[in-house]
Amino acid sequence: MKEYLQKLGKSLMMPISIIAAAGIFLGLASVLQNPAIVGESFTSMIAVQNCIGFIRSIVSALFGNLPVLFAVSVAIGLAKGEKTTSAFSAVIGFILFHTTISYFLNLSDINGITTTVDALVQNGYSTLDATRTASLYESVLGIFTYRMNVFGGVLVGILVASVHNRFYKTELPMAISYFGGKRLVPIMTTICVPILGVIMFYLWPFLGKGIESIGNLIADSGAFGVFLFGFIERLLVPTGLHHILNQLVRFTPIGGVAMLGGEQVVGALNIFNRLLTEVDPDMNVMREATRFLAQGKIPFMVFGLPAACLAMYQTSKKGEQQRVKALLLAAAIASFTTGITEPIEFSFIFVSPILFIFHALMSGLSFMLMSILGVSIGNVQGGFIDLVVFGALRGTNTNWYFTIVVGIIYALTYYFVFKWVILRRNVKTPGREDDASDVVIEHNPSSKVENEGIGHTIISALGGVENIQSIDNCFTRLRLVLNDSSIVDERALKTTGAAGVMKLDHKNIQVVYGPQVEGIALKVKDAAHMND
Repeated sequence: MKEYLQKLGKSLMMPISIIAAAGIFLGLASVLQNPAIVGESFTSMIAVQNCIGFIRSIVSALFGNLPVLFAVSVAIGLAKGEKTTSAFSAVIGFILFHTTISYFLNLSDINGITTTVDALVQNGYSTLDATRTASLYESVLGIFTYRMNVFGGVLVGILVASVHNRFYKTELPMAISYFGGKRLVPIMTTICVPILGVIMFYLWPFLGKGIESIGNLIADSGAFGVFLFGFIERLLVPTGLHHILNQLVRFTPIGGVAMLGGEQVVGALNIFNRLLTEVDPDMNVMREATRFLAQGKIPFMVFGLPAACLAMYQTSKKGEQQRVKALLLAAAIASFTTGITEPIEFSFIFVSPILFIFHALMSGLSFMLMSILGVSIGNVQGGFIDLVVFGALRGTNTNWYFTIVVGIIYALTYYFVFKWVILRRNVKTPGREDDASDVVIEHNPSSKVENEGIGHTIISALGGVENIQSIDNCFTRLRLVLNDSSIVDERALKTTGAAGVMKLDHKNIQVVYGPQVEGIALKVKDAAHMND
């Protein structure tokens, strides 16, 4: 189950990569179309504003079709092979899923005409009740259906991946053999997904209310609810399950529900991005949404963890400082600019539970402080780019300057706490290992990716090709399924620039490389193929 959930969490991150980039463009566009920031003369330039409007239309299309993107992403991430077939089947499944729900809704005389606010008011609803009822439904790819947001896409992706893994290698009798194998997957999808649609037609009204109740509970918890989110989110980092928690607050009622322009918008990130399209957004609503977004991460990602790197560097053994300098510097830069923190976190969370709990508590406190101080910085990463684009450039009404004040305090706190704990407890952070002299870490991260021999080195450290069942990666980790993880040579993996090695069980192992993991994963796959 842990392995399955980690794969699910990783597959959920595929759309996030494009959302993060699209969000930056949307943030810049909202700044360039705001006369209070760029001036009336700039916003009156029709040609320029038309170009900006075009960009916003493209980005809005991506956000508007997130459910189908998640369906495809989950189907690809959970498929064991022939992933293109799984992706194709996911699109078919997504359409059939909502078509099924739409058909059964229409049998109950629930459709796009009968659920408009005006039609409901004419049938005796109050305006408030009519608005709430109408917000329960939406059109997805032109299909009238329940407002399930990305939850429906994830459900379809999970089912399609299960069907795919069951049937993509199936051989049929000679007479109908043409329809076997990967061609059988979309056929079985057409059979199975409508069943899920019927089940969700009856189940979703109750499930949706349950999810919304959890969101209301968190909202009613105020600052403590925000603290708890930040604390748990960091505690889940070693397992990779923090991705699932993040998606819940970003795209479900757990992250908030808002009525914008007469339409219900669900999820913290969806609300924030929708408000970015407005010239004069409601800052109170935006602050409620961004409580769970980038603003809570900035103090410890931009300031705290880089300071921890400095503390680890200064406490390393004198003869080892040059060796770990490049590793810690690269990790600090990644955290500062983009909010990718795992190369730093994996250098201490397994060797010092005290530092790990301290870091998680500081994360929860960061989210809570940003909420109390009324900061409003959205997007998903939490690095310096988000601070500038979604904070400083949008003006002082975002209260972005509080992140600097709190961040400086965080930098000092992380530095002195890390330095004190490392020296007091003799924590084996980079450069303090007992056998550090036996371990060589490449100084330049980029050269590791360019080094054509790295794939063979990693495979050898993993016990050879015959010990490898599957090779995959997420944003920062090489994820491997082995026949036997006990024979892995961790010291050899560290010579390739690994910041940490995590053995989940006797088969599953993750190796933390940081942002360059994509290139490393390709080289490992190429080397494994060459050795077959």
